[in-house]
Amino acid sequence: MLRIYTRISRVLFASLLATAATSPVVLAQGLGSSPYSALGIGELYPTGNVTNIGMGGIGISNSSPFYLNLQNPALLGSRPPYTVFEVGLLGESRTLSQNVSNQTQVQRNFGGNLGYLALAFPASSRWSMSLSLRPYTYVNYSLTQYNVLPGNSSVVEYNYSGRGGLNKGAFATGYRLFKNIFVGAEAAFLFGNVTNSSDARIIVNQLGVGSPDTRVNRLSRANYSDVVWKLGAAWRPKLSNEWTLNLGATYDPTTRVKGSETNIYQQTTLAGADLGTADTLRYNATGKTTLPQQMNFGVSIERSNRLLIGVDVGFQQWGKYKTINNQSGGLVDGMNVAAGVEYTPKPTSNKYSDLITYRAGFQYNKLPYEIQGAQINDINGSLGLSLPVGAYFVNRITLSFVGGQRGVLTGTQVREQYVRIALGFSLTDRWFRKPVID
Repeated sequence: MLRIYTRISRVLFASLLATAATSPVVLAQGLGSSPYSALGIGELYPTGNVTNIGMGGIGISNSSPFYLNLQNPALLGSRPPYTVFEVGLLGESRTLSQNVSNQTQVQRNFGGNLGYLALAFPASSRWSMSLSLRPYTYVNYSLTQYNVLPGNSSVVEYNYSGRGGLNKGAFATGYRLFKNIFVGAEAAFLFGNVTNSSDARIIVNQLGVGSPDTRVNRLSRANYSDVVWKLGAAWRPKLSNEWTLNLGATYDPTTRVKGSETNIYQQTTLAGADLGTADTLRYNATGKTTLPQQMNFGVSIERSNRLLIGVDVGFQQWGKYKTINNQSGGLVDGMNVAAGVEYTPKPTSNKYSDLITYRAGFQYNKLPYEIQGAQINDINGSLGLSLPVGAYFVNRITLSFVGGQRGVLTGTQVREQYVRIALGFSLTDRWFRKPVID
């Protein structure tokens, strides 16, 4: 059994390294094309690690000695005095569908990216800190639309595309204030850029050969860089020798993020040749984007690292989002509800199968996107497991799977059906320990 386990662990670790070496780990590359990423600052990445993803994304009140908690900084104070390093990879297969002229148009795509790099270490028996780097949002879309000019039979072609996103480098700290009360804070540096382009032309020659058609192009590039904050608190009273109640909350205050924007108009031929000098409307014009406040609450109950059941609720005031030039972003307030369960058969056993951790979860999101007066919903379910590896089985390889849908096939809505795969590796060790010589 030991030889089989050793061989399996080596294969899994080699697979992890191969995946990390060949995956597109440049930050802000996105998880595939999505028209909804054109809105606001882009599509938000999952805030939890691979462990949280496997149980509905819950993580406001629950923590574990084997994994990091990236959602509530206060829970760093509940960690044992061990150093843990984690890396997560994300991949997503997405199917887009829309009713156009009574026909269903379908498009499929796939994307993958580095989910996060994180390191946590103890400062004392009741105080821990962490460093992390992860993508925060991504923008990846390409759309084409045709309209007929009013009072004219001419057809106008519009093309819209966008690339980029924001990244987040964070320092967090958590402290055990009293026996079961924890407080924490996170300071994060947001940085990145988003490029949106659009063009329009009146179709004169359908073949486009020798056509006098011209395109009117608009290019907009926004750069962002500023510090944002998060506060967290948790209360973990013991209900009995085995059972613990966990309560947690986080608060992201309204933040004005510094940025600059450049807008350029240009006329070109269909082949892309310039027709005249570009018209620069704004060049590195500075401003501030308003990111709204967010509040999250969680409650869970756990039994001695064996069973955990929890629920998280979050509220986001995206209706108050403003662009760099202080214009409304056209978003609405969002909210989310998540429930999850985690089970380890016998965490104190020496039998390998008893140490495997299983997870399941459910999530319902009211997204900040509104199409023709209807707010877009996202509903998904998840499954996950963690395999202990290494000496004393304190390290973990974690797999999580999420399947869900956002939007419906009514009106002009785009329905997205997706399958997300997350792979994480967690390494735990005691650092800064003085050697003892007998």
